[in-house]
Formats: sequence, C-alpha cells, structure tokens
Amino acid sequence: MNHRTRFIAVAGLVTAGLVHAAPPKVVTAPNADPKCFAPWASGTKLFQYPAKKGPYRVALANGYIANTWRIQMIKTAKAYASQPEVAAKLKEFKVVSTGEDVAAQIAAVNNFIDSGYDAIVVNAQNPAAFKPVIKRANDAGVVLVAYDNILDTEEAINVNVDQKGLGMYWGDWVVRHVPAGGKLLEVRGVSGTSVDRDRHEGLHEVLKKSGKKWDVVEVIGKWDDPTAQKVTADALAVHKKFDAIAAQGGDTGVVQAMLDAKHAFVPFGGETENGFRKFCAKYGAQGLKCASAGTGPAQVAVAMKVAIAALEGKVLPQAIKLPLARVEHPNLKEGADFYEKQSDNFFVGNAFPTCGINFTAQEIMGQTEANK
Repeated sequence: MNHRTRFIAVAGLVTAGLVHAAPPKVVTAPNADPKCFAPWASGTKLFQYPAKKGPYRVALANGYIANTWRIQMIKTAKAYASQPEVAAKLKEFKVVSTGEDVAAQIAAVNNFIDSGYDAIVVNAQNPAAFKPVIKRANDAGVVLVAYDNILDTEEAINVNVDQKGLGMYWGDWVVRHVPAGGKLLEVRGVSGTSVDRDRHEGLHEVLKKSGKKWDVVEVIGKWDDPTAQKVTADALAVHKKFDAIAAQGGDTGVVQAMLDAKHAFVPFGGETENGFRKFCAKYGAQGLKCASAGTGPAQVAVAMKVAIAALEGKVLPQAIKLPLARVEHPNLKEGADFYEKQSDNFFVGNAFPTCGINFTAQEIMGQTEANK
C-alpha cells in the first residue's frame, strides 16, 4: 500500500467514525454533581469518559510519604475504599508511594497503565513532568485524576483547593497583624511540588502588595513536624527574632521550636494540624494569634469518588475546586476546631460534606500507610 492509499484508508476510517480521539471528550452536558464536583471557574470545561462496566481496578500513585498529612491521606484512601458502597464498585484498590523520586512515580503510573488499571489517582511529585504519562493514560482509556499536588495540564482531571489563595490568606493574616512589615519566617513544603510553589507565590504576592518592607527567611520544612522543628530552631538560632511566621505544614513542630528557644509568640498563618491548633488555643492570649487553614487529607477520597464517577461515564469538570477548612484567633473551639485528646498529628477539617465524605479519627487511624 503506497502513502496515498494509506492516507485515503485512514481518512475513510475517520469519516466513518471508526477512529476515535482519545478520551476524555469535552462536552456541554450538565455537570453530574455540581455541589461535590464544583468547577474551578465558570469557563472550566466538562469531561466525559466512555462508561465502563464495574467493578473497577483503581490505583493510588503517591509520591512523598514521610509526613503526617501524607500518612493520614493514605489511611483515608484505604478507609474510603473499604466503605461498603465504594467497595462494591472496586475490584481492586492498590496503593504505591514512591518518595521524592519523580521518575519512580512516573514509572509507577506507567506500570498501572500497562497492568490494565481503569483509573489512577495521583498526588504528583512534579506538576510539569507527567505530559507523556497523561497522553499514555488517555490513549489507553485510563482515567487519570490528580489531587493536592496537581498537574499542569487540561488533559487530565485536577482536584484541589486554591493553594495560591491559601498562601494569600496567610499573607493577609500576617499583614493585618504586623501592619508595619518586619522579619517573616516562611516554612515551605516539599520542593518542586505545585502546592509548595502555589502557596509560596500567594504569600509573596500579598506581602509585595502591602507596600511594606518584609525580610523573608525561607526554610524547607517538608510539611513534617520534626523537619520543620529543626529548620525553625536553626533559623531562630541564626536570626534571633521574627515578627511573624507563615508555615505550610509541620506547624506543631514550628511552635515547639519557638517554645524551646523561648521566642516570643508572634502572629502565625498555618495549616490545620490538631497539635498546631491546640497550641494556638492555649497561647493565643499570649501573642500566638493564628489563622489555621488548609484542606484535610480526605481530598484523596474526593479524587477517588471523581475517578469512579468518570468510569461510570458521568459528566464532571476538568478542574474541581474544594473548599478550605479555616478558623482564626480567637475562635478556636475544642471539640470542633481541635481535639485535645486526639493526636497532635491528626489533621482537622478532614471532611467534605457536599460529597458525603466524613471520617472519624478511629476510621482513619485503624488503617495502614504501607504499600498494598
């Protein structure tokens, strides 16, 4: 067959509708669940994958694991998969955590595609490195859903809170409570991730717009209490005094470092760890004026719900926006915003009522974070 003949043959198949574009399709049909699957913006496009008959094989490809948020996230995923109504739709649920090695995480996703999984949810170690994997997934008809650390793409589904908006929220809190500007300790997350990048950019955008002089000292806490405590202690030893703190996670460790160094309490914009909120409630009157906001690890359950809905052929947005859980000084209430008898490492605000997702600490902590 010569080149012209091959071209005519392929063109004929296209005309006959026998050659299909890789899923998902962009459609104009109504959103299947606008309360749970809230579109990121008014112009967010709607996806629809071809409906598959269940039960399904679904995989979670996690990257970094060595902090309490990720551990709770893995346990939450397993708790969600074990709920009777979800388990009935799953033939298999597999979890793999590959650490900070981007290539290893990409290899894990490729392996799930090659092994015939129906859907893969991923907490991406790098937002821009997955382009070839996204194409492979779409070509294979595999639903790919990124959450938390999402992907720089409009060819797969992203589920997230407004991470840049979260950084801006912390920045606004700091600016309002330190109106003259000053020295700020910024405790960042895991380098190279979209969450760390977006929160950092949001914080600095607000500081710049304030028109005040800010001397920002950045340290890498990896959203982990022991790591954040150590780098904060080192920063306090070198710089002696800070006027405010903004931390992406590991915040209980940050406050502990302040206590150990006998540093005066200062306004603090931070995440939603139970231990951090305990400290904020205890020391708020002494100057630890906190704005605690973020999104609980249960967003993995939303991502899994999205993946299953996509496999069922339901219409949903390409980018889904989740609500933030937030509370500010002096309104932290025991039993609602923090739990004195629960572990410091438990992240509060781990529910998405609009999606019917809520977990008790006991449901989550009874699971294991191990690959299985």
